[in-house]
Amino acid sequence: MAKNPKIYEIDNLPNRLTVLRILLIPVIMTCLGVNLELSHSISDSTKLILSYVAAWTFVLASITDYVDGHIARKNNIVTVFGSFLDPIADKFLVVASLILLMALSRLNFLIVTILILREMYITSLRLLANDHGISVPVGPLGKWKTATQMTGIPFLMAFDRPWGIPMPEIGTVVIYFSAILSVYSALEYTLGTLKKFQHKRRQALES
Repeated sequence: MAKNPKIYEIDNLPNRLTVLRILLIPVIMTCLGVNLELSHSISDSTKLILSYVAAWTFVLASITDYVDGHIARKNNIVTVFGSFLDPIADKFLVVASLILLMALSRLNFLIVTILILREMYITSLRLLANDHGISVPVGPLGKWKTATQMTGIPFLMAFDRPWGIPMPEIGTVVIYFSAILSVYSALEYTLGTLKKFQHKRRQALES
């Protein structure tokens, strides 16, 4: 019998919020997809409304990411389902958004490529490390990367200038900064993980 059967629970608040985040992704994709595919058939006001709906939906999804993590840590709710689904939901949300923003010519393909490849690389690194009993915790650079990414994307989704606020320019600068942080944080994670592997190797040789 498992010592802690609660780790196999599925129906709890953090997992519900994670599922909600996944369900919000099609809303974002539909809004931006309509703007992309029907750009010549719909009015500018409709495009703007869809852009804002996508942006605010992304903000809501980002909030659920923060809240479910906060609740899980505060109440020590760690489940197999949540540990698997939460990072998947984050990757789906960000990657789908970046691809559509690139398709709408709101983001440079090189920046999108850097951000997506970085996510794939770090995921693979964590899987490799976990397979050998090594943890790869989120560092300060990684947290700043996520924060800037989650800030820049909705600005680029809205792509408007309300009250003179240059959302396209702000979003672009923030996302470029996020790309720089993503490269440095990936390097930080790599070096940290290599040191842990070397430490385990030394321990194995000494034993």
